[in-house]
Amino acid sequence: MDGIHDLGLFVLSGLLLNITPGADTLYIVARGTTQGARAGAVAALGIGAGCIVHTLAAALGLSAILATSATAFAVVKWIGAAYLVYLGLTLLASRSALGTVSAPPLASLRRVFVQGFVTNMLNPKVALFFLAFLPQFIDTDAPTKAMAFLVLGAIFNVNGTLWNLLVAWSAGGLGRRLSSRSPAAIWLHRSIGALFIALGVRLAFAERG
Repeated sequence: MDGIHDLGLFVLSGLLLNITPGADTLYIVARGTTQGARAGAVAALGIGAGCIVHTLAAALGLSAILATSATAFAVVKWIGAAYLVYLGLTLLASRSALGTVSAPPLASLRRVFVQGFVTNMLNPKVALFFLAFLPQFIDTDAPTKAMAFLVLGAIFNVNGTLWNLLVAWSAGGLGRRLSSRSPAAIWLHRSIGALFIALGVRLAFAERG
């Protein structure tokens, strides 16, 4: 497409970034292991929907607001951090009267989708990533920069969603092999919950750079 260069390098770089674990991956694994591959896949689609919004925002220049406005960045950052901590506490706080950890409460597929969407949307670092990464592969004299943003964002999102669906399938298989009250399942959910909280705290203290 006119206005886009080094497409092969973009695809390779995007794939490497997609397979790097983060909050999105943790959410897919949490849902996949507790509710099966189908729920994990729905979580992946919710995250993909969030990426679509980030792509549109970058194409329209809205993400630039987060890069230039300290107030806007701080508001989104703290909301996103609080949401990640909430998800982590949800995984850690589900206990029986005897103190054993049970599986996280099951959610409808609609709620799984929405939570995946919100997890991705409320991370200002994702917005800034799209604003910083995509332009590296767009010609400065491109006649339609917005269209180039959309094309690159779509490629990145499709590849990322395919990877996330693979993660969901793998997590679903792992979940089938683990009893919800087995020691392995208990520590898996505790670890994911703790990582969510750690990511939330890290996001809370993140700078715009």
